[in-house]
Amino acid sequence: MSVIYILLSVSVVVGVTFLVIFLMAVRSGQYDDDYTPSVRMLFEDELVKEHNTSKQTKTD
Repeated sequence: MSVIYILLSVSVVVGVTFLVIFLMAVRSGQYDDDYTPSVRMLFEDELVKEHNTSKQTKTD
């Protein structure tokens, strides 16, 4: 029966340790979005072209 108490204690300590490490990673910005800025540059030209054409039609 004492083995169950030891295993339960160890599993709670491991769980709390992983929770603390996860919270530290989230607060440090580990899970920030790095994918969107790299893809945004691929579609930025289309936005600039649309913006320029709308300016030209307004001035014409």
